[in-house]
Amino acid sequence: MPPVVNDVRPFAALDDTDRAILTELAADGRLPNNALAERVGVAPSTCLARTRALRECGAIRGFHAEVDPAAVGLPLQALVSVRLTAHERAAVDAFRARSVRLPGVVSVFHVAGAEDYVLHVRAASADALRDFVLDHLAVDPAVQHTQTSLIFEQARGLG
Repeated sequence: MPPVVNDVRPFAALDDTDRAILTELAADGRLPNNALAERVGVAPSTCLARTRALRECGAIRGFHAEVDPAAVGLPLQALVSVRLTAHERAAVDAFRARSVRLPGVVSVFHVAGAEDYVLHVRAASADALRDFVLDHLAVDPAVQHTQTSLIFEQARGLG
């Protein structure tokens, strides 16, 4: 069974070494095992076994390259807040399942407050962003309201 996002119960057994491995890999996912082992103070074989175990339990969800969106023709980024018309579990789950598959969607956040979801979207232009909202969200009967905020700059935090 895949891990449940934001469910910390399976991670209660992680010790300081596991957390150190996670911290180092979060900062640099390309860190070679030997260097990682040295930084956290364990043997390379121990480090490799622990890293595999962290992947298997879902503490490490994957590795990826952080690519400049402009390099792939999607220089415009936005956060699109979405308020749903209904809040039954089936409607909420269905919207989430649809929204993660929409073109240009980077992340989907289910949030508390006046809005129900925030979609992080990348687009080729302002026209393409407008088309995304009109063609995918405004026509969705589950969507009551949207509000789009352009992202002028994005800086990655340490966490």
